[in-house]
Amino acid sequence: MRIFAHRGASKAAPENTLKAFHLAFEQGADGIEFDTYQHDSGIIVFHDRLLLRRARTPGYLLDTPWSTLRHLDIGEGECIPTLDNTLATVPIGRWCNIEIKHLQCIDTWVTQTKQAIAQSAVAEEQVLVSSFNHHWLAGIVARWPEVKIGALTASYELDCTASAIALNAYSVNIALDAVEKDFVEEVRSQGFEVYVYTVDEPRDMQQLAAWGVTGIFTNVPNKAIEVLR
Repeated sequence: MRIFAHRGASKAAPENTLKAFHLAFEQGADGIEFDTYQHDSGIIVFHDRLLLRRARTPGYLLDTPWSTLRHLDIGEGECIPTLDNTLATVPIGRWCNIEIKHLQCIDTWVTQTKQAIAQSAVAEEQVLVSSFNHHWLAGIVARWPEVKIGALTASYELDCTASAIALNAYSVNIALDAVEKDFVEEVRSQGFEVYVYTVDEPRDMQQLAAWGVTGIFTNVPNKAIEVLR
């Protein structure tokens, strides 16, 4: 089972920070998952629309200039990283899941992301792009057909592979609260990987492994490795 560190090793370090990403790989994670916004100044790594929870300052992320954002402390002295900063933490042979929270221009996003990957040690075939906005994903696939797509969902749809088929996806990424054994079997039978988020309890990890889930997103990659390997 592939183990992705959800926002990095976010139980032990501030989420979506370089510290959390480095720690995830030190703990042995197969990859990292992180959240991105396409800001006027480029692609930045952050989860919330608002700054308050992480930076303890009022305001909207996208309304704040990068000259201000780059100096905010989001925990333990860590700053908001860019996509380039984040990919630089990924060792050769490891994966990254780029989740898109906000996208302004698909063409620009594809260009910026390809450039960031080319300047890193990350192999393009080990990059997974996901979003709850499947229209964005469709636009990305049209411009970048080689990229792996994770059809992100929080529900067990009546036709649970429709979006994955339409997007020519690599995986279906589903919430732990929604996944069931029948879902895993159906999606796997149609050739898609099944990744489940967010899985922190050993009992859930073991159950998902028994069902044939191919990957999990976890805040505790060290615990997942101990339980599953």
